[in-house]
Amino acid sequence: MKNTVTEKLFQSPSKYIQGPNAIKNAPKYLGQLGKTALLTADDNVYKIGSGHCPYPVLESAGLNVVYVQFNGEASADEIARVRDIGTQNKFPRSTMLFALGGGKTIDTAKAVADKLNVPSAVLPTTASTDAPCSALSVIYTPHGEFESYSFFNKNPTVVLVDTSIVAKAPARFLSAGIGDALATHVEAREVRAATNFGGGLPTLLAGAISAKCEEILFKYGKLAYEHNKVGAITPALEAVVEANTLLSGLGFESGGLAAAHAIHDGLTALEPTHKMMHGEKVNFGTVCQLILSNSSAEEMDKYMELMVSVDLPITLKQLGVTDATPEELRHVAELACSENETIWNLPYVINVDLVYNAIVGADAAGHNFLRRKGIQV
Repeated sequence: MKNTVTEKLFQSPSKYIQGPNAIKNAPKYLGQLGKTALLTADDNVYKIGSGHCPYPVLESAGLNVVYVQFNGEASADEIARVRDIGTQNKFPRSTMLFALGGGKTIDTAKAVADKLNVPSAVLPTTASTDAPCSALSVIYTPHGEFESYSFFNKNPTVVLVDTSIVAKAPARFLSAGIGDALATHVEAREVRAATNFGGGLPTLLAGAISAKCEEILFKYGKLAYEHNKVGAITPALEAVVEANTLLSGLGFESGGLAAAHAIHDGLTALEPTHKMMHGEKVNFGTVCQLILSNSSAEEMDKYMELMVSVDLPITLKQLGVTDATPEELRHVAELACSENETIWNLPYVINVDLVYNAIVGADAAGHNFLRRKGIQV
């Protein structure tokens, strides 16, 4: 379909705060949103010590915090369950919704806030995805297969990232965030003539943000990953946390997605990938998009060098897919080419055959790179 949109559009959270022990200042930024907070978090995150969790800090500032446990999957059923709890409690108009945790907790909370028509605040405990800043959620089936995107009228009001908490998370989370963020510029640079998630064309700022995101990842990604392993809060870690969370979030939402995320969505149909993190699957999708874009061997090596340095998967085997049949991989390609998938933002011809061959070619390229580097998996 011919694109008739002429307006550019950029959207973002109202405030983004990041730094060590930032959670201690949570009342300063969150107290103005209301007096009652519905706090969504999984049980493990909720039980973190009081020095690393916001609810004691918020309660000490006079906020009434009601905890609702997140049950693990950002599904329509889970969103409805949390929404119903909010409705049944008949919270006053001053209610707000807080998300504490990772990407799926955050996506669930944003969807609930939209349905309850209340402001939301996101407090990520990891830098594993670019979900915190956007006005959309990725919805999965209860079994973990991609189902749809859900779009909202507004972005979170506040995103507050305490790097003292992020630095204590396993380094795999930061690595997955790098995988998600590394796709941002690879996708955005290809889809400048397509409408973004806000329904407008990408601004020059969105392109600059996605390019800066990639620059930071190549400059500091490996260093930050090593620092995260020992819990060190360093300038490199701060830079990559910001790239993973803020720059990637703004870049993908206002710049646009393409094949990397569409292929991620298809990969969720393969049960072994359910054990892998979002950014790990997106990372393999990025290798696939580089194949589709006819990237040179030198450019492919440049990206895979960074990916491997932070232990991101570049083969199907590394994603846990060891015996997929051609029919199963073709089904992944079919799902990636579903109607309304982001792969259709690309300016060149796309079909199931091309995507299937890109998946097979990406897997071969990944194995070849690992062999040349003497890495066995």
